[in-house]
Amino acid sequence: GADARQSRAPGAAMNQLVVNDLRFELRQSARRRTLEITVDRGGELILSAPPDVDESRLRDFVRRKRLWVYRQLARKEALTRPLPRKVFTDGEGFLYLGRSYRLRLVPDDIAEASVALKLGRLVMPRGLARDGRPHLLRWYIERAQPWLQRRMKDYVTRMEVDPAGVRVQDLGYRWGSCGKGGWLYFHWKTILLPARIAEYVVVHEMAHLHEPHHTPEFWRRVERAMPDYEVRKVWLAEHGIDVEGL
Repeated sequence: GADARQSRAPGAAMNQLVVNDLRFELRQSARRRTLEITVDRGGELILSAPPDVDESRLRDFVRRKRLWVYRQLARKEALTRPLPRKVFTDGEGFLYLGRSYRLRLVPDDIAEASVALKLGRLVMPRGLARDGRPHLLRWYIERAQPWLQRRMKDYVTRMEVDPAGVRVQDLGYRWGSCGKGGWLYFHWKTILLPARIAEYVVVHEMAHLHEPHHTPEFWRRVERAMPDYEVRKVWLAEHGIDVEGL
């Protein structure tokens, strides 16, 4: 394109390749045998390739790798941007199954529990709001455990697996993982996602009980259980990073 880079390393050609919303610097070198995508420190995308690979094959490679690319970009952004801390004041919004609920602080003497969802509001005793995070985190985990367990049971028969159970904790950048002994682990933030997206995370991890890696057979298993999984998978790759914590 017109904005192709002019500076070139010896023996390497450079230009750009744009696929949907992703722009790559294309580095072609006779020394290279395979295709590879890297994300540099500034977030720029680099596609390295042998010189004889045609554009259609490059585009196909990028499309197959696009979810990985989105994840790398999201991680880089998350590491560089300051995450806003939630403020436990009246009216602050908190996500639960894809919906934002406003916080309502109530006098300690009329509160029934540490946190409750009532009439479309998250209710918290005023005395807990000074250190609200652990209390709301506990509430999320207490809701996530049975919700994810029910979704898992919905798919046990059709996916022909028998997980040991569900555990909810902080998994860092991962939404879920499949552990030893058939245990399924989920990030507590899974309960913040829209229900249909959280359900995809469950099916994804259940498929790992059959196939530990993302092989074609793994994705066939996911598709058999959830025919529209691709739409949910793309949503999670593109919007999952926007799910705020506490």
